[in-house]
Amino acid sequence: MNLLAFDTSTETLSVAVQRGNSVWEHTGPGGAQASHGLLASIQTLLAQAGLELGALDALAFGRGPGSFTGLRTACAVAQGLAFGAGGGRGLRVLPIDTLHAVAEQARHQHGAQQVVAVLDARMDEVYAAHLHWEQDRWHTESGPVLAAPEHIHAPAGWTVAGNAQAAYPTRLAPTAEHVRALPTAAALLRLAPALLAAGQDVDANGAMPLYLRDKVAQTTAEREALRMGKPA
Repeated sequence: MNLLAFDTSTETLSVAVQRGNSVWEHTGPGGAQASHGLLASIQTLLAQAGLELGALDALAFGRGPGSFTGLRTACAVAQGLAFGAGGGRGLRVLPIDTLHAVAEQARHQHGAQQVVAVLDARMDEVYAAHLHWEQDRWHTESGPVLAAPEHIHAPAGWTVAGNAQAAYPTRLAPTAEHVRALPTAAALLRLAPALLAAGQDVDANGAMPLYLRDKVAQTTAEREALRMGKPA
């Protein structure tokens, strides 16, 4: 299978191309800087793999939650490439939840199969979901949610995976096992075949972001209310 995958939801840009059993990867600055490097990285990896856009079976991208600017960049690039591939015939697009990619990276690196996937959302909050691995796919038990770190709980035997532990070392499930894991493009590649077989792909118009935050700034009172678990 020939696949392109990329994620721009965090401060790390991740791009990967798969041709058959071979994979080419690139990482770089993400978030707001992703717009400067994403297309160039895609072109470089496709050239290294000897692939044209029209030869791809599908394009997978991290749809969120994550960086507002990063998600906008990912969706715009996914739509543009999908519309332009194959002389206008289009390309199958697979939007994948970034927290599923976090869980997959934790499984790949650490063998975890019950994961509380958590990404730092800044503004004293995290994105989180409880996920379990079954039949080659991650299944959501709860979430995704946007919450204060104190409100994220890990059941016994579950692994907390992501990039938020460093920011909230005493507030985020302090008694649980933590591993660092990012939503890498390689993780998206591993998830893609089962999701494509399940019919999760969309056309270019369906390459939309998953936002959990409807505002990008909060007052001090609102942040304190969230931390204390009270309505703002």
